[in-house]
Amino acid sequence: MQRLQGKTVIVTGGGGGIGGATCRRFAAEGARVAVLDLSIEAAQKVRDDIRAAGGVAEAIRCDITNRAEVDAAVASAEETLGAIDVLVNNAGWDVFKPFTRTEPAQWERLIAINLTGALHLHHAVLPRMAERKSGRIVNIASDAARVGSSGEAVYAACKGGLVSFSKTIAREHARHGITVNVVCPGPTDTALFADYKEGAGNPEKLLEAFQRSIPLGRIGQPEDLPGAIVFFASDDARYITGQVLSVSGGLTMAG
Repeated sequence: MQRLQGKTVIVTGGGGGIGGATCRRFAAEGARVAVLDLSIEAAQKVRDDIRAAGGVAEAIRCDITNRAEVDAAVASAEETLGAIDVLVNNAGWDVFKPFTRTEPAQWERLIAINLTGALHLHHAVLPRMAERKSGRIVNIASDAARVGSSGEAVYAACKGGLVSFSKTIAREHARHGITVNVVCPGPTDTALFADYKEGAGNPEKLLEAFQRSIPLGRIGQPEDLPGAIVFFASDDARYITGQVLSVSGGLTMAG
């Protein structure tokens, strides 16, 4: 049975590794998917994959740091696919350096993409959900938010802020029938992780260290994330809100 038949979903960063896998999974569950990405080419590829498999999707270019673009993207998604039932804030970016080697301009971009961008999407979508007294929001943070991560100080701060923000919004909008939950990936084989390995100076040694430290013995794959994300978006999770779930192969086991 398709758990999200007829639902409209927005996924930011939908053209990337985790985002693309998530879009495809939502479509397989019967949802109409708005694939938002800064790269329209990446978004279009995911859209085309979904359509080729018989699903419904639209590709929309969106710079989530620009509120006018966010408003336009949300309006476009609603016009073509219908009222937004599910919002997945997945877009992210990182700089892999010790904090003292970073610069304020990098902090500003990290905050704009990893925190303010998600705030823009919430602010654009929440009033519509509240009016309909229904909605699901799934925010993609990081295990760096829960336990820290060397070389990712500002990124971890942003994702930690997103976790706290999510819990607050979950409280504020529970009366509107809206749930807000967080998925925290651990190390996952994406372009962002490839950058992280290169920044470490010895990628293969870092990869081996991660694999040894993960109880399940491997780095995550993008396809490991959509199951948890779709669960939080489905009616199976209708009585769950304000929760944080790590998908990290057991690397972190925070209570």
